[in-house]
Amino acid sequence: MQATENTGYFNYKQAMEYMGVGSYNTLHRYIKLGLKVTATPFGFKIDKNDIDTFLAQYKK
Repeated sequence: MQATENTGYFNYKQAMEYMGVGSYNTLHRYIKLGLKVTATPFGFKIDKNDIDTFLAQYKK
């Protein structure tokens, strides 16, 4: 797994791998719960920091 060009942005597959998610359905549920996604002309990207922030809010 490698973030795109040192920017800290992942495509969906990379984000799923980073989060330990095995299903696109689960990723889309996280997005509906508030995980931020950046739409670019080249596809959707998810910032690593946004993933960390999103997961931290559910940490017990």
